[in-house]
Amino acid sequence: MDDEQRRVLAVGPMPPSLVATGWGAFAVDACATLDEAAARLRDGAYDAVVLNLPAAVDAQRLPVWAALTPACADAAVVVATAQPTPVLAQALIERGVQALLPSADIVTARLAPVLQQAIARKRFERSARRAYATDLATGLPNQTQLLEHVNHLLALREREPAPMALLVIRLDGLATAETTLGEAGVGVLRRKLAVRLRAALRASDVVASVGADAFAVLLAWIDAPAAAERVAAKLVRSLARPARVGSDEVAVAVAAGIGHYPEHGKDAGTLWRQAWAEAEGALPLGRAGFSNRVERGPAAAANDED
Repeated sequence: MDDEQRRVLAVGPMPPSLVATGWGAFAVDACATLDEAAARLRDGAYDAVVLNLPAAVDAQRLPVWAALTPACADAAVVVATAQPTPVLAQALIERGVQALLPSADIVTARLAPVLQQAIARKRFERSARRAYATDLATGLPNQTQLLEHVNHLLALREREPAPMALLVIRLDGLATAETTLGEAGVGVLRRKLAVRLRAALRASDVVASVGADAFAVLLAWIDAPAAAERVAAKLVRSLARPARVGSDEVAVAVAAGIGHYPEHGKDAGTLWRQAWAEAEGALPLGRAGFSNRVERGPAAAANDED
């Protein structure tokens, strides 16, 4: 095993040290709650996230925890709870969790090898995604391909400065819809929403699937930051409209967040975390609008027509 130190974000009780002979070293940032962990994830990147939630009620929150998707996208996520059930295990694995184990194993020497193996699997998965740039479920580029587009565009912006924006669009309610539609039905719903999203944008904009419950949009050219906010508001309204899946009319709640270049950052990671943070903190459409909770006027940008 190499000598690289792995950064770990940990929620709940942890062993005194994660250093185990043969399994490397871990630098642990400890959090007391999921809300605190979500804030830490907005501020930086980790190799792994360990969520030790002995209480079953806390573990059951995880499939709908807004920060789970970005956590699983960027890190190896390991979950521990007192009584992991098959239903919970399937829901978490579908959302990208690498390992699920009993909480009792957290305070033993077993955690270190589980964590190291989860990190190795995540790195292999990331390498595989670079080779397969399309999300097969929707036909859209995946997160890896999206961030490559962002990096390429940022390199151009060094020579030709101009505003651009990265949007994250979070879908709330897919887990509930799955109880009615089943896994295949939710797949159909996501594809319908992807088509609707792509149709609402310009050919120069990049649309990506960045998780089981989120999309992202790269607005390569905008006249001003306000244009990105109008586009986001339009997309939220469009995706929130009911879609027909078989004989059912299904609607999801939608929230969006925006990372503005250059105001929020000049690298892909910073823009990505900013957009996720806003989307995660936003109340979905139907309760308070999106991102900064400001009333919006009629759409006016060239690519804002409904």
